[in-house]
Amino acid sequence: MKIYVAGHRGMAGSATVRSLNKSGYSEIISTTRTELDLMNQEAVKSFIREQKPDVIIIAAAKVGGILANNDFPYEFLMENLIIETNLIQAAVENNIEKVIFLGSSCIYPKFANQPIREDSLLTGPLEPTNEWYAIAKIAGVKLCQSLRKEYGKNYFSLMPTNLYGPFDNFDLKTSHVLPAMMRKFHDAKLSGNTPVTLWGSGTPLREFLHVDDLADAIVFAMQAEHLDDYLYNVGYGSDLTIKELAKTIQKTVGHEGEIIWDSTKPDGTPKKLMDSSKFRSLGWSPKIDLEEGIASTYRWFLENGNSVKLEARS
Repeated sequence: MKIYVAGHRGMAGSATVRSLNKSGYSEIISTTRTELDLMNQEAVKSFIREQKPDVIIIAAAKVGGILANNDFPYEFLMENLIIETNLIQAAVENNIEKVIFLGSSCIYPKFANQPIREDSLLTGPLEPTNEWYAIAKIAGVKLCQSLRKEYGKNYFSLMPTNLYGPFDNFDLKTSHVLPAMMRKFHDAKLSGNTPVTLWGSGTPLREFLHVDDLADAIVFAMQAEHLDDYLYNVGYGSDLTIKELAKTIQKTVGHEGEIIWDSTKPDGTPKKLMDSSKFRSLGWSPKIDLEEGIASTYRWFLENGNSVKLEARS
């Protein structure tokens, strides 16, 4: 089987490549941004036509946290739309057998019933701080759904909850909550355990999944002969408050200073826990405990330098 992983240098893409290698797959195609600009429609079409993979895994995206989404709404909407439409259109035109599109739990309404089921999609308004990214991802989901409906294509979407792990983005201007906290506590520890200021009240509830568990879910779904639906949630199964997360990361890092909560900054969605029972019923389940995963992520962070920032799109 010939597999193209778009976004192989990002957190999800690199984990997927590791999982594929572990599972014995040898024909894995990957390209850097220099080799293939996913924003270039003709270049993408030509590449897929020449390579003709059996499977395309779309892990490529422009990603970032609340601050980045808020400051660059056009870029988050447009770049993600272009990347996914270029890849999906090229797949259709070249009759690619299977496409797996990776989305995000932010596609669901801000006040969706908890835990969030797949049928909550488009039933209410989105969280304003990341709606641009969410709208682009919803478009990708709907492209896969429409192709299944109209042409019977074996294209589907996996919606992971908040991810963390090796090759995460630790840049404080663009990172998500878990790696941002890890970087802040680490820097404060090196500065003599100075206080750490964190956004919001700390009361929102979040679910976190280690990226290696997601990668195993992707390989599991790829190996399935034909999934019956177009959209599957992939989550850890339980959540915790942002304050609890902060305490866990602080303990792991070894920071002994004060935590200051800046309530003038937005909290985002108050609770976001996904119902992954549909996907779990197929036989998959996560294996990495949150504390264990945070500890291994911090070890990776220490080994690779505290200025790591990798673009998932390349």
